[in-house]
Amino acid sequence: MGLCYSVESSNVGMVESCGKFSRTAPAGFNCLNPLACESVAGTISLRLQQLVVPVETKTRDNVFVHLTVSIQYQAIWDKIFDAYYRLTNPVQQITAYVFDVVRAEVPKTDLDDIFLTKDEIAKAIKDELSTIMEDFGYTILKTLITDIQPDIVVKNAMNQINVAQREKHAASDRAEAEKITIVKAAEAAAESQYLQGVGIARQRMAIIDGLRDSVVNFQQGIDVADAADIMELVLATQYFDTLKDVGAKSNGTTVFVPFDGHEEGSSSTGGGLSKQIRDGFLQSEAAKKRGVTRN
Repeated sequence: MGLCYSVESSNVGMVESCGKFSRTAPAGFNCLNPLACESVAGTISLRLQQLVVPVETKTRDNVFVHLTVSIQYQAIWDKIFDAYYRLTNPVQQITAYVFDVVRAEVPKTDLDDIFLTKDEIAKAIKDELSTIMEDFGYTILKTLITDIQPDIVVKNAMNQINVAQREKHAASDRAEAEKITIVKAAEAAAESQYLQGVGIARQRMAIIDGLRDSVVNFQQGIDVADAADIMELVLATQYFDTLKDVGAKSNGTTVFVPFDGHEEGSSSTGGGLSKQIRDGFLQSEAAKKRGVTRN
């Protein structure tokens, strides 16, 4: 029974004769030749294997970082002899080359750029390992940098810088929003004042047109009245209408109209009274717009 043995799937047995390599044994049931003094020296796997290598190195701006490099490699069937006999410890050999390449490439780059150029660093590691390890019977299928960890103090400082930059952008956006609000409010106020002025102008034109029509109509009905008398009557009517409107408001106050029948310049035609009424009418109009009337 000692002359029979089995090799697991995806493995290759290395058979020696009197201590010298003789042949390979495929997966499955195998027999040894006792006449040739054959023995099984060991087996080598043909499966895809992964090696994770943590590396500490320094960047160009003198910051220490911890990189995790993942190497995926596989033994080459045509070079199975080299893969088994030329390397005493393939894992240790690959790890040494990874350290050498990483510590040669990373010091050429600043810390901030490592996160952007990690694929280039991984490619440099793969190219270097592929050239060397192929002579030893191994092919490098993929090289990945799976983690980049700066020193904890540097990491916290980087986060603080990021927070400060974001706060700066947020403050700028808030200031821009406030600026737009103020500008729009000013534009709205200017437009409102413009429209208010247009409304007042139209109101005054309407009053003038109404007064003119009233004078014309009154003269057509009464021939003996002149334009001055008619104007005084219209003004008095407008004045008392205004008093009625002011009195109807809850926040209105009493309007005192100065009157002196013997005022200098008064005449039998009521010139002094008309002047007082006109003055009172203008004062009432101003008070009506403010919501309060004064003397």
